[in-house]
Amino acid sequence: MKNASWKKTGAVALSLMLLLGCVAVAYASGEAGGHETGIPRAKWLDLLWRTTNFAGLVIILVFFLKKPFADGLSGRREGIKDQLEALESRKAEAEQMYQEAEAKLAKLDEEVNAIITEAVKQGEAEKAKIIADAERNAGDIKRQAEMAVAHELAEAKTRLKGEIAEQAVLLAEELVKKNIQPADQSRMVELSLDKVGGIQ
Repeated sequence: MKNASWKKTGAVALSLMLLLGCVAVAYASGEAGGHETGIPRAKWLDLLWRTTNFAGLVIILVFFLKKPFADGLSGRREGIKDQLEALESRKAEAEQMYQEAEAKLAKLDEEVNAIITEAVKQGEAEKAKIIADAERNAGDIKRQAEMAVAHELAEAKTRLKGEIAEQAVLLAEELVKKNIQPADQSRMVELSLDKVGGIQ
């Protein structure tokens, strides 16, 4: 590739020199034939000299600046290529991060649903436990109330029996007092004395 570009540059420079040579020959032959043109010979020679200088300068610049210029363009091309590759890599990373974020969001929805389901299940279990505790407490309270009622009833029966016994004793005393005769009294006294004497 480098040889081909040098060949092109050499061909252009050679063509330019031939063109200038043809112009100079044409000018010299025109002046030799006695034909006058509007441009003096000195101006043609000056143009030839300037054109030759310009062509030489171009050849020198191409010769010396070709490699740095080509290297600069090549470096710039490589830099742009590296930037494009870096951008493609970053784009691929961004797409991968986006897909990972979407996957995490999908998993997050699943986790939220699982947490809600677990919370509902725990709530139902807690509700059942509270109801069971309440029923057990209600049973305990009912048994305690039944025991308290039974105890109060037993105490009331005992008090009632005592009162009935007292009333019966009082009633018996009244009846005895009303129905006992003086002879019965002396006989009871004797019986009591006999019992006391038998005890001694």
